[in-house]
Amino acid sequence: MIISLPDTTTRQIAATLINARENYSLATGRVLTLLAALKARDDVNQILSTLRNATREHPARVLVLILGDENHPTSLDAELVLAADAGASEMVVMHLHGELTRHLDAVVTPLLLPDTPIVAWWPTHAPARPAEAPLGNIAQRRIANTHNNVTGNALLRASTGYTPGDSDMMWSRITPWRGVVASALDRCPDATITAAEVTGAPQDPSVDIAAGWLASALGTTVTRHTSSQNAAVGAPIDLLTLHADIGDITVEVVDQHTVKVAVPDRADTFVALTARSDAECLAEELRHLHADATYARALAGLAHVQAV
Repeated sequence: MIISLPDTTTRQIAATLINARENYSLATGRVLTLLAALKARDDVNQILSTLRNATREHPARVLVLILGDENHPTSLDAELVLAADAGASEMVVMHLHGELTRHLDAVVTPLLLPDTPIVAWWPTHAPARPAEAPLGNIAQRRIANTHNNVTGNALLRASTGYTPGDSDMMWSRITPWRGVVASALDRCPDATITAAEVTGAPQDPSVDIAAGWLASALGTTVTRHTSSQNAAVGAPIDLLTLHADIGDITVEVVDQHTVKVAVPDRADTFVALTARSDAECLAEELRHLHADATYARALAGLAHVQAV
């Protein structure tokens, strides 16, 4: 069910939500409020689809803020997406113009669910310091998507602007790959890693954060190489080489869905890695609402990554 509210106010939106819940028997088990901020020029339909799919696992009140021209007359147009059209959640899509684009926290405050965590998500362009942004300031968790915004040194900005509670979907994108690496190291628990090398696409921040994670976890310098081809979508890192006292341990892409793990004196193993959609990455980020200490250490590890 979709209810259109042109030229409206947050008070009218809140009243309509209450009325819809009373008359259409909507579920009430919302576990969080999810705020999403995007530009009118972004792929709005794709982002809404990502939100619907991600929140099937985490029923939420989703407040989508689509920022229009701040120089236009101030106005608010809204659509309430409810019941089957919103998946397991209820969604309020708001088109903001004029002065409202500069006061996002004031827009969403009357619509927040009481006594539930607040999560802010920027699907395209995140602020340099998310915790200081209007939405980030009221959220316990702040999720960026650097993979969709690789202009400039996005990782450096993420590192210098980090506050506990920040995270990025580039990090959850490599969760399966990190599991493969950890499993490979478990096969040789007494090995001493002396150096590491990672190879991946030059404009893929997931490769860089993987290098930072390795530098932090292994306590060694990591060399970051670039490849001329895109890695398999399931494994952004083309090749990982861990130099150890027992010989080299490697995790290498062999095709679009498979990586090969080679450990000295062990048979090679092949592991299937499928592509992770934005919805899967966002759903993973929503599973834990505490600060991600491992992600913080991976950002700090970027200081020990050498790009060649």
